[in-house]
Amino acid sequence: MTDINNIARSYIELWNERTPSRRREMLATSWTADATYVDPLMSGEGHEGVDALIAGVQQRFPDFRFKLIGEPNGYGDRLRFCWGLGPDGVDSPIKGTDFAVLKDGRIHSITGFLDQVPQSA
Repeated sequence: MTDINNIARSYIELWNERTPSRRREMLATSWTADATYVDPLMSGEGHEGVDALIAGVQQRFPDFRFKLIGEPNGYGDRLRFCWGLGPDGVDSPIKGTDFAVLKDGRIHSITGFLDQVPQSA
């Protein structure tokens, strides 16, 4: 059985990982090679495409970190979880909800929704 809590935590850890080689290792472990990511602002395919998206977000928000909000939930090969992005110690100014489709316990696709985005972001 797939542990949705571990998958969601690993996903957040991936987006917070600043070392490119470690981030690529994490992608290879927890995402399928043909994985896709899409949200209202960006999209990427495969490990290289997703890695480039993460690096871009980190560059744009160098002092921000992702964190899980609430508990992930899911069934079968589907997973839903909420996240926040912001400086440590304060309420996250950017929040979203991501929906994952899993394949053999790994992320095959993510569809992200932005629930709260300040105009300055």
